[in-house]
Amino acid sequence: MLTRRNFFSLAASAAIPASARTLTSLGVQLYTLRAVLPEKPFETLSAVERIGYREAEVVGASLGQIWESLKKTSLKPVSLHLDTALFTREQAKLPPALDDARRRGFEYVLCPYIAPQDRGGVDVIRKLGDSLNRAGELCRKAGLQLCYHNHAFEFEPVEGGTLLDVLMRTTDPKLVGIELDIMWAQVAGVEPAGLLKKYAGRIPLLHLKDLAPGVERRYNEKVPREAFREVGHGVIDIPGVLRAAAQAGVKHYFVEQDQTPGAPLDSLRKSYEYLAKLSY
Repeated sequence: MLTRRNFFSLAASAAIPASARTLTSLGVQLYTLRAVLPEKPFETLSAVERIGYREAEVVGASLGQIWESLKKTSLKPVSLHLDTALFTREQAKLPPALDDARRRGFEYVLCPYIAPQDRGGVDVIRKLGDSLNRAGELCRKAGLQLCYHNHAFEFEPVEGGTLLDVLMRTTDPKLVGIELDIMWAQVAGVEPAGLLKKYAGRIPLLHLKDLAPGVERRYNEKVPREAFREVGHGVIDIPGVLRAAAQAGVKHYFVEQDQTPGAPLDSLRKSYEYLAKLSY
């Protein structure tokens, strides 16, 4: 018998495709909490855990300060952002850092950022790619996977595509992956879902954050602090990104917000609440 309640229940079910997914595990890039984490590491990490996050991406510079507190929670340490110099100018120092990361249970290490003074055109990016290949081989021998984290400058157009295309052609797919930051791609005017399709299989990690409307395209990080938005509260098509990510083989999703309008935990909670309810 079709009652009024059954009718609306069936209608609601029909609105969600049978193949719809939800994210079963979400992580946090702890850089979001850098203003509060050093003062109250256990309290802050416990709050992240209570929100519902299950994984953590850690910044190497703060690892020693927070490690004991992190171990007291159920948050799984998945990936570690190390100093860029370890992957470029100071690779001799990389092996002990990798051994330490592996002992702590990390699966991925990240080359996180190229400073403006170290950036350049195609030749510079190719040199970076060669360095990452060498570092990636060291990571492989240590039982870790190396990934490169993008910002906006990598999407500057060059002959044959973008600087990111050059980097992807230069690096060995077996040695170097990408942690795609969808917000910085959008800042450069590039649709993140398209990038996930283009580089399927090479993007195991994803940074989820959103972008405020009205931010002009640029190939640098000079955006106002108000440009950063909680996931689902900006202009990025988050369901489309997640569908493309599932098809592209993304393994771990980290919410990050470089700047927050208020308490960082409040922004992380807002992003989590959106993502926890989302079917895509």
